Amino acid sequence: MHDHPDPDQELTSGRRPLPDKLGTAFLYLFAAAPLLFYSLLLAAAGRTPTPDIDIPGLLTDMGIGAAGLVLLPWRRRWPWQVALLTALPTAFSFAMNGPAIVAFASLALHRRWRQVVPVAVVFWLCVLASTRWKGEFLLTALYGLVSGLVFTGITLFGLYLRGRRELEDAQRAAQEAAQAQRVEQAKLAERLKIAQEMHDVLAHRISLLAMLAGGLAYRKDLGPEQTRETALAIQENAHQSLNELRAVLGMLRRDGGLEAPQPTLAHLDALFEEVRAAGQRVEVDDTLDGRESLPTQTGRHAYRIVQEALTNARKHAPGTPVRAEIGGRPGAGLRIRVSNPVPDGAAGPGGRLGLVGLAERTRMAGGTITHDVRDGRFVLDALLPWEA
Repeated sequence: MHDHPDPDQELTSGRRPLPDKLGTAFLYLFAAAPLLFYSLLLAAAGRTPTPDIDIPGLLTDMGIGAAGLVLLPWRRRWPWQVALLTALPTAFSFAMNGPAIVAFASLALHRRWRQVVPVAVVFWLCVLASTRWKGEFLLTALYGLVSGLVFTGITLFGLYLRGRRELEDAQRAAQEAAQAQRVEQAKLAERLKIAQEMHDVLAHRISLLAMLAGGLAYRKDLGPEQTRETALAIQENAHQSLNELRAVLGMLRRDGGLEAPQPTLAHLDALFEEVRAAGQRVEVDDTLDGRESLPTQTGRHAYRIVQEALTNARKHAPGTPVRAEIGGRPGAGLRIRVSNPVPDGAAGPGGRLGLVGLAERTRMAGGTITHDVRDGRFVLDALLPWEA
């Protein structure tokens, strides 16, 4: 026979396993102790007949005790009912005391005091009634005192263990909730990173498209071949924008992180060629030392910072030359400085939003970034950590 699951236990933890086989065997051995005692008594009576032993009564008592053992597997499904059914026969059955004590201990361990105390009182009264048949007041008083202490101890110990289990369940639930919250925060942070990637990629592409389209709109001196080349450049950048947008949205749908390959510092030359082909004038001063030891993640952040700085220059200072300075070495950090002349007039739409994103990206990378106007030039200066 197998124990049935305890509904109260399942509600509190949902995963606590049933008692192990050794513990269950010990409980049933304790519950069967009176039956084992009677069996030894019958064996002794078989070898040496004793007229004082009531064999039929003994067998009847053993049958009642065996019925109590049969009820025990249901003590978890119907805890107070089984405890009460096994407690009542103890008024006239000694063999039922084992199953009754086990059922009552299980009740005290898994149920609240409102169910435990009434059953404890009934059990105690039945124990007192079992001694009244003998008509000895002192024996009844002794039984009442000892059994009262035993029931009180079992009740308090069971309620204490239940309280401990509830506390453990509450702590476990709090830890799981905290872990779930950390997971959600990690997902949100990753989504924010993806959103930042989307902004950097699309802002770069769209600003290139705007520059190329502006050239077609305002340049009257372009020949057919130049017009065709510009149109092809617009088409190519539009396709690149769509492909990059699909890639980023695919990451969001998969609810996953950014996947390699992502552009790093090694792709800066291609970026400079791309913006120059679109008409942006860029002067590069690269004094980087030991670039092969630069961490991939740092190179990725560096690429995005340069890309956004070039985009920012195209949006707010179109037509002005841009100077990009990249330097640093392991242990001293990676320094990126992008500057351009400040034109007259107000900034274009979306001003400062890209810089806010760059500041957040740099902060997450453990670096620093500043931007201000110096001697008529807008200067963006970033420093990323680079361990030796």
